[in-house]
Amino acid sequence: MARAGTYPVHSALATAAEGVLPDPLDHFAEEHLRQREVCGMLDTIAAAARPDRAVTIEALRHLTTALPRHLHDEEQGLFPSLRHRSEPDDEINDTLDRLDADHAKTAQFLDAVIAALGRIAGSGGALTAEEAETVTGFAAHERRHLIVENAIVLPLARVRLTAGDLDALRQAMVLRRAPDTNTDSTGDRDANWDGDGDGDG
Repeated sequence: MARAGTYPVHSALATAAEGVLPDPLDHFAEEHLRQREVCGMLDTIAAAARPDRAVTIEALRHLTTALPRHLHDEEQGLFPSLRHRSEPDDEINDTLDRLDADHAKTAQFLDAVIAALGRIAGSGGALTAEEAETVTGFAAHERRHLIVENAIVLPLARVRLTAGDLDALRQAMVLRRAPDTNTDSTGDRDANWDGDGDGDG
């Protein structure tokens, strides 16, 4: 398990550190559960004649803040660490390549999904048929992606990554969650989205 790390009491980093579990792999697993919950929200929103605005805003906040940050955690931390520590017999590189490609597809989906949810959060209406298809397609894509990460990537990471790897991974995750971290480096699209706009940032 990773060392939790210490920061000055009441500092922005200390506050951010409280939001990251001591073992970063446990944190990834928890975020994957949350992503599955959001996928369920998206399917509900897509099927509703009058989507619940609070649920729509909750999903938007996840998609504009937590999800981009999570993708950066994987692309800049977890995946490179696993590539470095894996053994040839693990045959993980092709899987990680596919997951990186999945992330690129997620990014392609994301703008359209955020725009659709932002529109109905502001208007109170329902998604169009085309928007609903995009939203449900995105949710299905994310579920397939999570299956691979949960079944292959996280179990192997628990075997291969060292305590030092986990500590470095966690420290980088904490920095991405600090309030004064540049949003360009975290991938956050709009950390303060409150439903008073179209959600595109």
